[in-house]
Amino acid sequence: MEGGCSKHWSRREFLGGLTLAGTAGLLGLGAEPAGAEPPPETTTIRLLRSPGVCIAPGYVAEELLRSEGFSEVRYIRRDGPPVVEIQRALASGDADINMNFAALGITALDRGDSVVILAGVHIGCFELFGTDRVRTIRDLKGKTVALAGLGAGSTQHVYLALLAAYVGLDPGKDINWVTHPFPESARLLAQGKVDAFLGFPPEPQELRARKIGHVVVNSAVDRPWSQYFCCVVVANREFVRKHPVAAKRALRAILKATDLCALEPDRAARILVDKGYTQTYEYALQAMKDVPYNRWRAYNPEDAIRFWALRLHEAGMIKSTPEKIIAQGTDWRVLNELKKELKA
Repeated sequence: MEGGCSKHWSRREFLGGLTLAGTAGLLGLGAEPAGAEPPPETTTIRLLRSPGVCIAPGYVAEELLRSEGFSEVRYIRRDGPPVVEIQRALASGDADINMNFAALGITALDRGDSVVILAGVHIGCFELFGTDRVRTIRDLKGKTVALAGLGAGSTQHVYLALLAAYVGLDPGKDINWVTHPFPESARLLAQGKVDAFLGFPPEPQELRARKIGHVVVNSAVDRPWSQYFCCVVVANREFVRKHPVAAKRALRAILKATDLCALEPDRAARILVDKGYTQTYEYALQAMKDVPYNRWRAYNPEDAIRFWALRLHEAGMIKSTPEKIIAQGTDWRVLNELKKELKA
């Protein structure tokens, strides 16, 4: 299967997308699910608000969630590292469903959190930028890398540690990690005072616009990373068990929103800016175009969970085998139904 953010859709996908984009509703997507489906068991749905626009479908889905019967759509703010708070909120039941980095969903399952992975959303958004001293991942040996945070709660750190381990580096010994807010990391990279920086949208879009550094790895196009889902939908396990119709309707809304991000990136970017999820429309629009949102139907989420679980297991970050993670922590039944319903 070809990786990357292909702009060429099959006739079937294109016509299906036009159908979605052309129907009534605030976002231009269909409000009524296929068939005679009962209303959701609860009219409240809770998601998390966190930085980064790669999880745009979760935000773009707000009006779609309302059209699915959720009269109250809450986006919860939590203090602390965003990805840590996403997993804590989902595990505790303070949030019902959200998008997150697949590897962090897997580490949550490994430690026994009450969550379940329901679907894949997109295959990549992270980009590694370097100075002239860094041309490949192996060149990071002995170099200084700037990130927003370190440890298991840092998406950037986990991702780059897995990339480094994959090419034979020891992330704990071979790389000098430093932490800075993005503006400071960008300044240091431009001055050559750090050797590399890993960011997620809209940070890569800003670095390219400002001509800071060069792209060493783009997870949306570079193999093997571009062959597997990066971002997945994770839900509280009890929410899915007690509210199966609500879970299906919520997932449907997120997947329709994913289609909108691919088909109408300008509209998705405007929603993100108007609702205050990001500030610069130009960077948001470029992110919507860069992230391959048009692949959620084509790629196999189980392959992605197996891939990331194997990487995490090999790196010593989890104890569970990929088979155990898949057996105990995933449920693709609703996704498979929605693929048929949404003309996959």
